[in-house]
Amino acid sequence: MGHASPRRDRKGVPPPRRTRLSGLSGLSGISLGLGLVFGPSVALAQSQDETVVGGGQSLKPIQVEADRHVPLAIDEPTQTGSRLGLTPLETPASIEVLTGDTIRARGDVSVVDAVTRATGITGAPGPGNGGTALGARGFLGHGSVMQLFDGTRLFAGAGTVTFPFDTWSADRIEVLRGAASVMYGEGAIGGAINVVPKKPTRGPIRNEALVTLGSDATRQVAFGSGGAIDDRLSYRFDISQRNTDGFMQRGEAESLAVSAAVRLDVSPQLQFTLSHDEGRQSPQRYYGVPLIDGRLSSQTLRQNYNVDDAEIKYRDKWTRLDAQWTPNESVTVRNQLYRLESKRHWRNSETYTYNAITRRVTRGDYLEIGHDQEQIGNRTDATFRHRLFGLANQVLVGFDANRIDFTHTNDSPYGGRSVVDPFVFNPGYYASPVAYTPRYKTKTSTYAFFAEDKLAFDEQWSVVGSLRWDHAKVARTDLQNAANSFGKTFEYATGRLGVVYAPDASQSFYAQIARAADPLGSLVTTSASQAAFDLSTGRQVEVGYKRQLADNRGAWTVAAYSIKKNKLLSRDAIDPTVTQQVGSQSSQGIEATLDLALSSTLRLEANATKLRARYDDFNEVASGRLVSRAGNTPTGVPEEAANIWLTWRFLPQWEADVGVRYVGPRQVDAANSRRIGSYTVADAGVSWQANPSLKLALRAYNLADRRYPVSFSNGGNQWLLGRPRSFELSALVSF
Repeated sequence: MGHASPRRDRKGVPPPRRTRLSGLSGLSGISLGLGLVFGPSVALAQSQDETVVGGGQSLKPIQVEADRHVPLAIDEPTQTGSRLGLTPLETPASIEVLTGDTIRARGDVSVVDAVTRATGITGAPGPGNGGTALGARGFLGHGSVMQLFDGTRLFAGAGTVTFPFDTWSADRIEVLRGAASVMYGEGAIGGAINVVPKKPTRGPIRNEALVTLGSDATRQVAFGSGGAIDDRLSYRFDISQRNTDGFMQRGEAESLAVSAAVRLDVSPQLQFTLSHDEGRQSPQRYYGVPLIDGRLSSQTLRQNYNVDDAEIKYRDKWTRLDAQWTPNESVTVRNQLYRLESKRHWRNSETYTYNAITRRVTRGDYLEIGHDQEQIGNRTDATFRHRLFGLANQVLVGFDANRIDFTHTNDSPYGGRSVVDPFVFNPGYYASPVAYTPRYKTKTSTYAFFAEDKLAFDEQWSVVGSLRWDHAKVARTDLQNAANSFGKTFEYATGRLGVVYAPDASQSFYAQIARAADPLGSLVTTSASQAAFDLSTGRQVEVGYKRQLADNRGAWTVAAYSIKKNKLLSRDAIDPTVTQQVGSQSSQGIEATLDLALSSTLRLEANATKLRARYDDFNEVASGRLVSRAGNTPTGVPEEAANIWLTWRFLPQWEADVGVRYVGPRQVDAANSRRIGSYTVADAGVSWQANPSLKLALRAYNLADRRYPVSFSNGGNQWLLGRPRSFELSALVSF
């Protein structure tokens, strides 16, 4: 855990922001050009940075030795929990950083696999949400746990986010737990996950290439390159191609992620970075298996009930132009202009229900859906460091504006259906009685003003506060019936106020209160029924303690919190036909994180969370009558989770590790009629640094070959199974 970046001094002057340009998919534009000029390879040390300050100082390349065994870096700056570039020790919030080196050494090739090893983060992936939905602090999905790429959010269209997905190009993943709307707008009451890509660096050009072979015909090839071209230009290029046949029938999947970035240092005070990232995915056309007589059958473990011509395809493009101007040591101005584009297509049968009387499986939800989404935006902020009433003060002010165009195409009302034998059947082909046509489009315009301030009373006490005001206008055009078109405007304010007490430079106590906002579904796809209501709102109270141990031995943190989310849609207790915005949901919990060097060759990383999530006021109609769900646990929320990772360097060139992931039981519905049991999965690996340029690694996943659902649907009667026991052998070459 942690990331290698320049330490922040006690005066509170943040290091320069590193900016980056990443990938094209296919072989487009910048990535192709850089690949041809600089070669198909990837830099080994991605945590390098350069010092760029005002006052006419010259640029000096700095080399940082890559070492994934850095401690939990709570004394190094992050960009996710604070725009001021504060360290976690200085920030009154729960922040955790997973370095890219740590992620790749553990064999976590997807962002979801990597981030669910962080404290309190659990997965709820499914093809319908892009396979990326997460849970944190008792809240699930893209409407409550926001995902960002290099600090920029893609507004989730119909609750789906499909990029980033590959960890090869990640420099680090920063996790902000708890209410984060004040940083990024609506949709982050549970937290925010920020994937920070590798950046152009001013060191010498370094390259790296990876080849992986594994179970189920899994293969991956990745390479890239990065470094300084001359005194002013530096670059970064990464590409990763991954394919698998999958553990289930017709489980083929492939992905391609390409990144490119060029940085121009006009002067020590002014830098520009042009970045482009692109990803193409054809994920497994797999929606899980039905339970047979209420149980998982050994005969269905590798079955795929989807139709033979099913299709899932995603293509995402992110282009950014970053500028940073530091006229002097007291002022920093940053601007990011960006364009995001996503095209998604699904054609599947998605629900499978076993009938105990006929001994057959009914396949339903034959649906074809397309998303065409474009987002254009700009974010600007300015930071000022000065004395206020004789006290050290940092203040940031900025604005953010976006325009999102979204078109939804489908063949609703999804009328397909078929009946098959549970164990031996012809998968058949997709057939729909309704044409696949554009149904509606939306135009969403947003702008926001935000500010953040840190006032240090002395070396021990400081106050950190943030405010944000958002305005969002959604115009929905019904392409089938113009009379159903409408417009809706949302305005909301969020904030965070915290106090930090640091007895010394290695520890801090903090307390904070925060206000957040969540959409009722997805802001971009607000429906006519949702337009009559406001956004949901939430409040959080959190206290915690953070400690950095001496002599690079590690760190530990603990936090306790209480969150209440209001304005949920709920049926009226007097007239069940009426929906009111009166519902509420809450969670209280405690989290702990530990990174400890047990000896010079043995290191332990561990985290755990325990929470209580409940509906406080929530009614729904069941079997024609109104039923209160107050006091029940929300659907799909595990109330406990833990991760342990032990690394042992048993010889100078040899290293072994083992990791255990635990996820607690989850309720299948709001009635809490049944729950899915907990699961524990163990992974392990051994690596050999054959020489300075070659590293070989053997990884084993799900050592005990556990059968468990990473997510479920259809009232808990359909399980999306996790990866069975499998192995991968990889060779990493640096030059």
